[in-house]
Amino acid sequence: MGEAVAALIARSNRLGADKRNTNYAGGNTSAKGTETDPVTGDDVELLWVKGSGGDLGTLKESGLAVLRLDRLRAMAGTYPGLDREDEMVGRFDYCLHGRGGAAPSIDTAMHGLVDAAHVDHLHPDSGIAFATAADGPALTKECFGDRVVWVPWRRPGFQLGLDIAAIKEANPQAIGCILGGHGITAWGATSEECEQHSLEIIRGCEAFIAERGTANPFGATVPERAPLDAEARRARAAALAPVIRGLASTDRRQVGHFNDDPEVLDFLASERLFELAALGTSCPDHFLRTKVRPLVLGTEPGQDLAEVIAHLQEAHAAYRADYAAYYERYAESHSPAMRGADPAIVLVPGVGMFSFGQNKQTARVAGEFYVNAINVMRGAEALSTYAPIDESEKFRIEYWSLEEAKLQRLPKPKPLAGRVAFVTGAAGGIGKATAERLAAEGACVVIADLDQAKAAGAAADIGNADAAVGVACNVTDEAAITAALDAAALAFGGVDLVVNNAGLSLSKPLLDTTAADWDLQHDVMAKGSFLVSREAARIMIAQGLGGDIVYIASKNSVFAGPNNIAYSATKADQAHQVRLLAAELGEHGIRVNGVNPDGVVRGSGIFASGWGAERAAVYGVEESELGKYYAGRTLLKREVLPSSVADAVYALVGPDLGLTTGVHVPVDSGNPQGFLR
Repeated sequence: MGEAVAALIARSNRLGADKRNTNYAGGNTSAKGTETDPVTGDDVELLWVKGSGGDLGTLKESGLAVLRLDRLRAMAGTYPGLDREDEMVGRFDYCLHGRGGAAPSIDTAMHGLVDAAHVDHLHPDSGIAFATAADGPALTKECFGDRVVWVPWRRPGFQLGLDIAAIKEANPQAIGCILGGHGITAWGATSEECEQHSLEIIRGCEAFIAERGTANPFGATVPERAPLDAEARRARAAALAPVIRGLASTDRRQVGHFNDDPEVLDFLASERLFELAALGTSCPDHFLRTKVRPLVLGTEPGQDLAEVIAHLQEAHAAYRADYAAYYERYAESHSPAMRGADPAIVLVPGVGMFSFGQNKQTARVAGEFYVNAINVMRGAEALSTYAPIDESEKFRIEYWSLEEAKLQRLPKPKPLAGRVAFVTGAAGGIGKATAERLAAEGACVVIADLDQAKAAGAAADIGNADAAVGVACNVTDEAAITAALDAAALAFGGVDLVVNNAGLSLSKPLLDTTAADWDLQHDVMAKGSFLVSREAARIMIAQGLGGDIVYIASKNSVFAGPNNIAYSATKADQAHQVRLLAAELGEHGIRVNGVNPDGVVRGSGIFASGWGAERAAVYGVEESELGKYYAGRTLLKREVLPSSVADAVYALVGPDLGLTTGVHVPVDSGNPQGFLR
C-alpha cells in the first residue's frame, strides 16, 4: 500500500468512526497521486476514491476504486448534458487503472474534477441541517464567511462534480462547500489538511446550531404522548413488534429493529411530530433507506393494545395507498417497477421506533438513518425552517436507474434470509450446530440457553448482534420463556422458526427412577417444548407470515430401549406434540416437524454430562468407544454428529420441503430399531 493510499484509508477510518461526521456507508473520500504505469513505464496521475457501497469507518484498500485522472477529466469534453447524465457512470469503467478494487460510485466525478489532492464528501447531521434549512445560503455565509460556499441542490452525478469544481476555482479561499439538501464537501492539499477542513465545517455547524439555535425546535412535549417507563415501554414494544413486522412484510419478508433512545422518544412526544415527519427526510442516503416518509401512529402510549393494533392496521393500509399514489405521481415509462409500498420506519408515540430491512443490518441502519434525520430536522428548525428537497426529486433518486442497477448487483439472498430462528439449548451440542447452520443459511438466530454467559458466547461465535444474540431461557419457566421471546421480538422483530432442542437425560432402570427424575425430564422436554411452542405460535400467528417449529426428539420416542423409562417416555410425548401441533397450526401456515437422532456422542452436552457413561455401562462398552458402538449397530456404519442433526433441521425448514408437516425424520445412520411404523 502506497503512502497516499495509507493516509487516505487512515483518514477515512477516523472520519467514519464518528457518526457525527457521516452516516453508515455514507459519503466518500479520495486522494490523488502519481504512480508508474507498468505498461508504458511513464508516470500516471491516479485517483483513489471510496467505491460504491463501502463504509468509511471500515474502509480497506480493496474498497477503493482506482482511476486514471487524465481519462476521467477528459470525460468533461464528451459530457452529453443532464438529460444523458446517467451514461457517465458507465464511462468510469473505461478510466479504471488495473484490476480489482471497488466499482466507482456516482460521486466519483466530484472527487476527480475538483482541483485538490484530497477531497472528502460527508453526510454530517449538522451539515445537512444547514443544507435543509430554508435560508441555508444565508446561514452558511453567516457561519463561515467565504471559507465555505453554498451549492444549490443538484442530484449527485457528473454535473454536480462540474459545479463543485467551478465553485472551488472561483473561490480559491474556500475550504469546502455545503451541498443544498445533501451534505458537505471539503478539500485540502494534504490528507491532514483535508480532514481538518472537513472537521472545521462539521464542528462549525454544530457550534453555530448550539449558539444560535432555539431551545425547543420541535415544540412543547405533549403529555398524552410522553414515554412509558422503560419496563412498560419494552413490554409494549415486544407485543407490537410481530404485528408491525407482519404488516411491514406485506410485499416481502422483513427483519425488524427497535430503538427507544431518548432523541427518538423526545421527537415522538413533541407537538410538531406529525407535521415534521410528513415532510420526510432529505439526504439521498437517508430516504433511500427510510423511504420517503415514516408511518406515524396517532395512538397514545397507554391505549388498549387491541385498539392500537386496529389503528395500526388502518394506518398501514393508508400508508400503502399513499405510497402507491406517490409512485403513480412521478413514475415514467422507463421507471423501475414499484419495489413495495410498506413502510421502512414505523413511529409509535411513547414506545419508540421500529425499522425494517431485508436483513438485520439493513433494518438497524434504516433506524440509524432516521435518527440522523431527526437530528437534521432539529438543527434546521433550531436555525430556520426545515425544507427538504422536493418530493419529485426524492422519487427521481429512489427510482433512479443507477440505484436500480445497484440493487440488482446485490448478492442473491441466502435461503433463510429474512427469517428469525429461536433455538433452545443452543449453547452447545446439537443446539449450537443447528443455530450455526441456520445462521449460515441466512437466518438471524436467537441462542436460548439456561446459561446466559454460554448463550452469549455461542452467539458471538456466529457473529455480531446483527447475526445472532444470546438470551437466558429456563424452558420450565413460563415467565422466562416469555422474556426470551420478547427479547427475540425486540432484537429482530419476531420469530419465524423454533427449534425445541433443550434437554437432558438420566439413564436408570424403572425401580431406580424417582418421581423427581421423571418430573425433571418431563418438565424440561415435554412441558418445556410445549410452552416454547405455545408462546412462539402466538408470535407467528400475530405476524401472519407462517413459520416452522421443529422438535429434536429421539429414536427412543419409538424404540423401547433398556433402563430409559423417563427419557424415552418424554421423547414420545414430544413426538406426539409434533403431530398434534401440525394438525392445529396448519391453518396459520405454521409447519411442525421432528427430527429423531440416535447416538450423537461427539459434541453432545447430554452425553458429556453423565449420560454417556450410563449408556456405555448399559451396553457394556468403554465410554470412549460409545460413538463407535452406536455406529457399528447401524446400517450405514457411520457415526451421527451434531452437524448431521443440524442438516436435517435445515432440510425441514429450507425451501425444498415447504409442503411437509407432521413428520419425523430419523437421523440415526440407519437403525432398524428406530424405523417408523
